[in-house]
Amino acid sequence: MMRAKTEQMVRRWKEQRWAIDSIIQAIGVEWDQPRLGYTMYPAGPDAVADFRTVGMRVRKFADMHREFAAAARRRETKAENFEKEGRLVSARESYFIAAMLYSAARWPIFETNEVSTDYNTRMVKCYDKFAQYMNRPVERIEIPFGGDGQFIPGYLHLPRQPAPGEKFPLVIGIDGMDGSKEIMCSMYGDKFIERGMANFIYDGPGQGECTINGLCVTETNHIDAALKVYERLIQHPHIDKERIVVWGISFGSFFSLQAAAALQEKIKGLAVTFVNHEAGLNSIMDMASPSYKMRFMYMSGYDDEAKFDEFKKKFSVAPLIDRIKCPVLVQGGEDDELSPIEFSTDLVSKLQVRKKFVVYEGERHAIGGNLASYLGENWMVMLSDWCADRIAGKPAPHEHVRINSLGQATVTPY
Repeated sequence: MMRAKTEQMVRRWKEQRWAIDSIIQAIGVEWDQPRLGYTMYPAGPDAVADFRTVGMRVRKFADMHREFAAAARRRETKAENFEKEGRLVSARESYFIAAMLYSAARWPIFETNEVSTDYNTRMVKCYDKFAQYMNRPVERIEIPFGGDGQFIPGYLHLPRQPAPGEKFPLVIGIDGMDGSKEIMCSMYGDKFIERGMANFIYDGPGQGECTINGLCVTETNHIDAALKVYERLIQHPHIDKERIVVWGISFGSFFSLQAAAALQEKIKGLAVTFVNHEAGLNSIMDMASPSYKMRFMYMSGYDDEAKFDEFKKKFSVAPLIDRIKCPVLVQGGEDDELSPIEFSTDLVSKLQVRKKFVVYEGERHAIGGNLASYLGENWMVMLSDWCADRIAGKPAPHEHVRINSLGQATVTPY
């Protein structure tokens, strides 16, 4: 549900709106990226029916928010009934799934209005209920940032109930344009939690809840946000400030480079995947589905496309390279359609730190749809082990890795 004014602010969206509906009718809700897959993943197999039912029912773009919200309400009702019956494990699981669905319902509305605000409120309520009943500590943290009562919202997941004085190593996760913090830590079997690490996930400026609260992204304010997040987390009684790593996915692969440039030696490593390193953002904004540009204009508070086109030129990794002082892992698809891999190749070549650059043959932006990732090492397993090794103080690898469509890895030392 968006105003006509919003739908008309991006030329390609306005001109291709009919084509987007036709494409959705032909191939489904995942026309621009595998949003069902990555949003249901943190909830596990119990969420498959919820999300796939949405996928079957969506026939045009305007259906998306309604169908996700309807599925979320059904799950929320299940959770409330479980809660009344005292079945609190089942309640927390359904509250978590409902939060994922409300998060997905919020995405297709590229403006802040009564409907998107309601979805956001319900999402927070459901996630907080999940946190209340979870079998490990989950703490909501709001970090003042911006003005007029604005804040950076996040959730700190601890791997277990800490002993008195116990401190955990920490991974800080930064998502991309289309996701939110809620999908960055799995309900069960989270890769970082399973490796004994606390997991802090947050919405930075322009992401998730921040859009609803009017905190827009600029070309630099994720740098300031990362510093604020770090300063707040190192005060936590159960976080070891000497053992912190950062990871980012999709547009978070840019935001997390900004975080690493700000934090420098304060972190032990940076891991980025599903890369977005093209200066000026031409591919993602002007060659890919116009949904990306619609979303990012909303995230940055622009309603004038010409002014936004000048703004997006300010996004570049170049000013960050010399400021990064920790080991780096970069994973990308050879055929990335949102940020051609050559830009990440150039970035890695200029980094003056130990680095591991992994390229999956034939993979697109969202690694996981081709043989290289099916038959080769799973990107998330590799990334989480790399982060755990940095926390453990192991020497960082310094190599280029190419995984071909047979799953075979060719390793070339730098």
